Amino acid sequence: MRNNGRDKYSTRMIDKQFYDFQEQINIHFSNEKLLKQAFTHSSYVNEHRRKPFEDNERLEFLGDAVLELTVSKFLFLKYPMMSEGELTKLRAAIVCEPSLVAFANELHFGRLILLGKGEELTGGRERPALLADVFEAFIGALFLDKGLDFVVAFLEKYVFPKVNAGVFSHVMDFKSQLQELIQRDSTGVIEYRILLERGPAHNREFVSIVLLNGAEIGKGTGRSKKAAEQHAAQMALEKLKGHLQEPLTETHPE
Repeated sequence: MRNNGRDKYSTRMIDKQFYDFQEQINIHFSNEKLLKQAFTHSSYVNEHRRKPFEDNERLEFLGDAVLELTVSKFLFLKYPMMSEGELTKLRAAIVCEPSLVAFANELHFGRLILLGKGEELTGGRERPALLADVFEAFIGALFLDKGLDFVVAFLEKYVFPKVNAGVFSHVMDFKSQLQELIQRDSTGVIEYRILLERGPAHNREFVSIVLLNGAEIGKGTGRSKKAAEQHAAQMALEKLKGHLQEPLTETHPE
């Protein structure tokens, strides 16, 4: 009887955690078994064979594909001047293990994972590969339960803003994109200038502008001259490319 009592208490605690998580992200699953499966590690299943638990490996497979699709579409529409190779490189940076771990940690996925005792004792709850797998499995579960629009809405809240904020700019060549845009639309001349260097030698910051035919079209900062120029080019692209994105978004069905 005491064991049964502990099992019931544990179940209640797990249910409460998943309820709170759904409140946190403002998404409530119709089939909560899918949600729990997304966070169920194979080690937990192995230790609870008398109960009908299923691990998250199949959901991880599905979520990986859904992430590839949704991130690819977002990047395709956001960066109309970016080549296939650049898009592939940027997508890889967004869906790689370290990035998925960062997304999972931001939402405290680790505390929801159902682990076997052995995996728990060896720090599985903080293991990067396990956290990345859980994030993909959650995306797969969300897709099955709510559909693609809910997945996109979730990513628009927790992932895509990081792309917009330049978290992955280290893998993007904004200067080449800007050059290609200018060459395609006009015969203008692009020039970069460093306006300012500030801060101590160990923490230097540079301010750069980019000019088109002598007129400033973008301004950026960075820890190196190259980074500042890339940021300035990014700002210029944001200003200039609106008319390029508009036809794409207009022809896209809601």
